[in-house]
Order: sequence, then C-alpha cells, then structure tokens
Amino acid sequence: MKKLLFYIPWLLVVAVGPVTLLRNAPPVSFLSSNQIVLITFLQRGAGLLAFSLLFSQIMLGAYMHKLIDKFGAWVFKFHTTEGAFTYSLIFLHPLLFLFLNFKSLGKFDPFYVFTDVCVLCRNTTELFYNFGRISFWLVTVALLAALLRTQPWLRNHWRKFHIFNYFAFLLIAVHARGVGTDARFVPFVWFYWTSITIVVFTIFYKFLYPRVSKLFLSNQKPEEAK
Repeated sequence: MKKLLFYIPWLLVVAVGPVTLLRNAPPVSFLSSNQIVLITFLQRGAGLLAFSLLFSQIMLGAYMHKLIDKFGAWVFKFHTTEGAFTYSLIFLHPLLFLFLNFKSLGKFDPFYVFTDVCVLCRNTTELFYNFGRISFWLVTVALLAALLRTQPWLRNHWRKFHIFNYFAFLLIAVHARGVGTDARFVPFVWFYWTSITIVVFTIFYKFLYPRVSKLFLSNQKPEEAK
C-alpha cells in the first residue's frame, strides 16, 4: 500500500509529458514517411520526459530522509536508478537535435549542439539553445559528483555540486518555454508551472530559509542580552 502511494503521484508526473505529446502528435502516416518529423517527435518526447523525471529527481533528493522514513530504504535505490535513466534522456534530447540538424541542414556538428555557448547570442532562439547547453553540463557535473561521492577528495563536498540540478531545472524550464512548443499545451503547461513553483519553494525551504533563520536568531540574541 505504501509503494502504491509513492508510485501513483510518480506515474502522474511521468505520464503528463507523453499524454501532451500524443495529444499534439502528427498523423502516424506522416511520422513513418518523414524522418525529420519523426526525429522531432522523438526529441520532443525525450525532452518532456526528461523534464518530468528531473523534477522527480530533485524532489526525491530534497526530501530523501522523509521519504525513506515514510516508504522505506528502497526509495534511495529508486532514486539512483531513475537518475541514470533521466540522464540518458537528457543526453538523448540534444543527440536527436544533432541528427535533426544533419537530416535537415546536412551538417553534423556536435560542438554546436553541446558546447557552442554564446555570451552575446545572435538571436533569441540561440539564447534559449544556450540555456539548454548550460543546463546539460550542469546536470552532467551533478551526476559526476553523485557517482564519485565516495571518493575521499569529494566525500565532504559532492552535495555542493549535486545541487546544480536545481539551477539546471530552472534553465531547462526557460529553454523549454523559449524553443519548445509542448510547454504551452495542456496538460503539460499545468505541470510546467506547478513544478517550477515547487522547485523554487524547495530552494527557499532547503537552502535559503535555514540561513535566513540562523541570521535572524543571531541578530536577536544581542538584542535579548541588552
């Protein structure tokens, strides 16, 4: 019963992307006859699912101790397994964009897709692509920190890098809104704004609120001493 209470919300989060994609999918005949449309369709699916799973990863990581107390230690194993699958989708999304450019423009340029970060971008589309590139590398660093967390030189500091997932999620949200179409469609648009609100609240609750409270208490003590 406890696992059911865990899996039902998780399945709803995971399902919102595919449901939106299928509601706005081109005809099957068009998908099967046009490789560019098919690649675009798969890229959209990978992006939507990656967004949902990254949100799930952030929630699991942020409230891991509470979730383990509630559901059991298996939640941590689920978190690590889901993390590997999430990163696979995050990597697949730009990889499909690479193939899309090759099929539509005839150029195979992985440096443009993965590393061509611009400071003064040519246009707004490139700016939103830029957010996607930066978020990809932030997630990569966060993943490497988690994988290497048992190393002596990283054991005490890996969480400082792992929280890059929060910034990556917000950048991905901007990227999705700027160059994606599905972030504007029901039901994903509902989940889109809800997830952003929850992540922003979690950032405040986990990182800002404890520091603000500590600062407030430290300022209050001298006043009480007077």
